[in-house]
Amino acid sequence: MTSPTVITGDSEFLKFAFGKVCRHFLLAVAAASLAGCATKPPPTRTVAYVDLNRYLGKWYVIANIPYWLEQGKVASFDTYSMRPDGRMNNIFTFRKSSLDAPEKSWRGVAWVVNHESNAEWRVRFLWPFYSTYLVLALDPQYKWAVVATPGHKLLWVLARERHLDETTYAKILQLIAAQGYDTNRLHLVPQPATN
Repeated sequence: MTSPTVITGDSEFLKFAFGKVCRHFLLAVAAASLAGCATKPPPTRTVAYVDLNRYLGKWYVIANIPYWLEQGKVASFDTYSMRPDGRMNNIFTFRKSSLDAPEKSWRGVAWVVNHESNAEWRVRFLWPFYSTYLVLALDPQYKWAVVATPGHKLLWVLARERHLDETTYAKILQLIAAQGYDTNRLHLVPQPATN
């Protein structure tokens, strides 16, 4: 652990502050230059239409690009149900680190923002924060779905059963890659052997 910097006098403070500002400025310029060289992923495309009544119910998390709130979560699934106000309850259920751990749930709310397609939602688990939820791919029989956030940061593969066969999962990976996602970032979520 480093000790804090002690400033003793105005001229030393100015040197210290100027040095920090210059370093941060140079780092920002370098980052902007490198960002300009990076290839930009293609824009995210949603499915043409989601029948909300068919979409409601339980969806098991088969794989995801995890973020800090999902680290260590296993046997996870989302359950969607319609509310009288036209929004949806979104209950995220999981076990922490082990399939034998007690089941826990987080209660959220979801609402459609693109009523033409029903494929773009907002999801909130903690007011006033929300995430944008995009349905990128959907099985015609509503047996599996791929949802993501804009910007290619987060993605989930969902299914009505706890497991997908290898052929279906490989097809889903191709769809995800075609949308510009790095499929190597996906992590399979452990699920119990039976529903």
